[in-house]
Amino acid sequence: MTVRLSIDGKMIDAPEGVRLLDVARQNGLVVPTLCYHRDLTPSGNCRICVVEVQGQRFLQAACVTNVWEGMVVQTNSERVLRSRRLTLELMLANHPQDCLVCDSSGSCELQDLAYDYQIDVPKWGSKGTRYMMDSDPNPFVRVDFNKCILCRRCVLACEEVQGRYVWGVAYRGFEEKIVAGADSTMLEARCESCGQCSAYCPTGALSDKLSYGLGRAHQINKVTTTCSYCGVGCQFDLNVKNGRVIGVTSNPNASVNGMALCVKGRYGYDYIHHPDRLLKPRVRKYLLEGTKHKNGKRGEWVEVDWDTALAIIANKIRAARDTYSPDSVGVLTSAKCTNEENYLMNKLTRQVIGTNNIDHCARL
Repeated sequence: MTVRLSIDGKMIDAPEGVRLLDVARQNGLVVPTLCYHRDLTPSGNCRICVVEVQGQRFLQAACVTNVWEGMVVQTNSERVLRSRRLTLELMLANHPQDCLVCDSSGSCELQDLAYDYQIDVPKWGSKGTRYMMDSDPNPFVRVDFNKCILCRRCVLACEEVQGRYVWGVAYRGFEEKIVAGADSTMLEARCESCGQCSAYCPTGALSDKLSYGLGRAHQINKVTTTCSYCGVGCQFDLNVKNGRVIGVTSNPNASVNGMALCVKGRYGYDYIHHPDRLLKPRVRKYLLEGTKHKNGKRGEWVEVDWDTALAIIANKIRAARDTYSPDSVGVLTSAKCTNEENYLMNKLTRQVIGTNNIDHCARL
């Protein structure tokens, strides 16, 4: 069933019961948000998305208000703009004024809204810092609750996306804050260090320790790639600066995983530039010369192209099969391969080599 409503004088048909924010955005109308994220349950607590609805005494949060027949909405009335500006002023009054050196400058949603609405710290001043910076010993997530706006996106992401329930809200009034567990450390609260909380945080309250201070949004190039750690096929953006990977950012358009990543996918990128990483196949020199190793000494490794390396492997497997029987060969596949690649290894082992000696490293 559809209903007909008016938003900023524009007549719109929408399904009954759909959220007003979704209807507005689907019709090209801009309604700002901070606590809202499309992956999470709307909470309506930041009050940035408030709109004026005819017949309603108070301004309504568009993210938690459903549309109805004959609804008349104003998204940019003077009353609405005044409320949003006041809300932003109150947030900035309780926010450190370190945007010049903040790691999240350029990607901070609060900073963007303050710029759009031309809001600065209120004349009566700022409360400054209240909490210790980098206050949690977690090795991957940097915590600075001086920049927290209590949007609760970290709480919802940990609860609804990761299912860990690490974050919660404690105390009341001015003392209200986000806490891990019963106001303990993240690891004591059974955190898996997946980084979901930092990925959903709209400010710099939660960020990634490994990339902290290495580059900001306007200094990096984002390269979309597929994670190499398992066969799920998660995608994300590598943050590249001066030819080096300095971090990983969730890609909300990734078809398999969306914003979700595990600790390895988000933080396990140091191998890319590790000095011990092999960049080309290597074989023993005697294999290229067609000789045999002597006295147990296999000789030095030599870099070769893939065709040469694969040809040597195929010849060795064929020789072992023909000389000692197919069951003299065993194949171990990898969890870093896709399901399709492991299927092909299964076909190669059973039908080409002729043995059932195949296993998978995830079982070992």
